[in-house]
Amino acid sequence: MSIALVAGLGNPGRAYARTRHNLGWLVLDALAKRHGLVWKREAAFESDLARWNLDSGSVRWLVKPLTFMNESGRAVAAVARYHRIACPDIAAVYDDLTIDVGRLKVSVSGSAGGHNGVASLLEHLGDGFARFRIGIGPKAPPEMNLKDFVLTQFSTEQLVIIETNIDRFVQGLELLLDRGAEPAMNELNRKASS
Repeated sequence: MSIALVAGLGNPGRAYARTRHNLGWLVLDALAKRHGLVWKREAAFESDLARWNLDSGSVRWLVKPLTFMNESGRAVAAVARYHRIACPDIAAVYDDLTIDVGRLKVSVSGSAGGHNGVASLLEHLGDGFARFRIGIGPKAPPEMNLKDFVLTQFSTEQLVIIETNIDRFVQGLELLLDRGAEPAMNELNRKASS
């Protein structure tokens, strides 16, 4: 097994539920639903956790930090430490402004690219975790404040694109989880550029 912990980035609370910045949660919820996993609030980890017992006998954890985006790394690192999961065995699922809506990309290194949740992961975990990046770009209107843009809901057209592609996002994420970053990058990033 490659990935033992999957963190979906987002913000807690109904006000943020359908915003662009909560796309990581949306995809993780769809993955959990597909596999019949149940979310449980774990105050000690400041997270909602779902335990995924794999056929191999090992366990994979799904994590939705409840710390707000800027402190995501604190919650994810606490879960990783407790279960002794190393950075290369962690994947983060999140929205990416530099990718068009409906597209996705997988990477394993680089800067936070202005994403506060990723910056927090880098601070608390270090680099080397897999990144499952789902497009929310381009920012429109271009002059709109970045924070306002990510914390607003998708337009009707964009929501249709997201909902149409949710199964594809989950399948792409499963590819990353089951086969690792290299095969996922080869397959998903090629599709993203075509």
